[in-house]
Amino acid sequence: MFRPRLRIPRAGGLAQRIVAPAAAPARSIHQIPHNVTHKFSPEEGVPGLLTADGFDIAWTQHMTLMMEKLNALTAGTDYEQMDVQQIVKQTARQAHEASIFNHASMAFNNHLFFEGMRRVDFPEDAVEPPASNMSEKLQAEIKKNFSSVETLRREFIATALAMFGPGFIWLVKNSRSTEWRILTTYLAGSPLTAAHWRRQPVDLNSHGSDLSDEIVGSWLGRTQAATGATSAGRFVKDHTGPGGIEVTPVLCLNTWQHVWLRDYGLGAGGLGGKRQFVENWWHVIDWQRVEELADLSGRNNFK
Repeated sequence: MFRPRLRIPRAGGLAQRIVAPAAAPARSIHQIPHNVTHKFSPEEGVPGLLTADGFDIAWTQHMTLMMEKLNALTAGTDYEQMDVQQIVKQTARQAHEASIFNHASMAFNNHLFFEGMRRVDFPEDAVEPPASNMSEKLQAEIKKNFSSVETLRREFIATALAMFGPGFIWLVKNSRSTEWRILTTYLAGSPLTAAHWRRQPVDLNSHGSDLSDEIVGSWLGRTQAATGATSAGRFVKDHTGPGGIEVTPVLCLNTWQHVWLRDYGLGAGGLGGKRQFVENWWHVIDWQRVEELADLSGRNNFK
C-alpha cells in the first residue's frame, strides 16, 4: 500500500483549535515560501502521503512557527535582510547564534523536503503507486552511483529506520565531480557546504563514549578554526568547515516525528509508522526538481 492508512482522531478536530489572543503586529521580513501551497492545497494535503491535518502540522504550523521565531531573533540585525539560506551559512560558525541557525536551518530543510515532492492525482481505490517522472538521464546517474534506482530507494528506507533521533536524510551531489551519496543530518543540522560546522551527522544516543570524546574533540577543533585563526595566528577566509566537501543537496527526506506521526502512528505491530511514511514518500518525489538541482543540464538551479 502506498497511501496513509492509519488515522488517529484528535479531540475536537481542527475546528476547535485554541486561538491565541490577537497580538500586536510583528515584523515579517522572512515569510513562508508560497511555491509549496501552489502545489498542495491545505484542504487536501499531499495526496498519497499526508492528509490535510498532517500537512497542517508538517508545513503550515511548523513553517509559521519557524518564521515567527526567525523574525523575532533577527529583528534589528544584519540577518534581517538576508534570505534564509544566507542566514544558515552565516550563523553556522557562530556559537552564540545557534538559535538563529537552528530556526533558519529547520525552515530551509523543511522547505526543500516539500519542494522535492509533486502532486500526484489518483483514484481513491488505487492499489498501484503512480508512475515516476524520472528522466532517463537522471536514472543513468543514479544507476552509476547506486547500481539501481531500487537500491537507492532501499538505502533511503534503511537509513530512515536506523535514525533513532529526528533529522533529515539527503541525496547530495559532489559539486566537483559526478559522485552522489546519501547524507544524514540530525536535528537542524545542515548539509550546505558553508554550514559544515553544524552538519550534526551522528546521533550520540546510538554510540558509546569513545565516539562522544572524538566528536567533542572535533567540535573543539572546529570552534577554534571558526574564529578564523590558524595555528600560526593568521586569519583564513575559507568558509568550508574542516573536512567539508562541496555538495549540492538535491533531495531531502524529513524524518522528524511531527511530520508523519499524525497520519502514520508509531508503527506498533507493523502497521503504519515511519517505514510506511518513507515508502509512500518515494512515490511522490518530484524527480524533475531533483534533476534541476543536480544541474544535469549544465545550469545552476540551486536557490
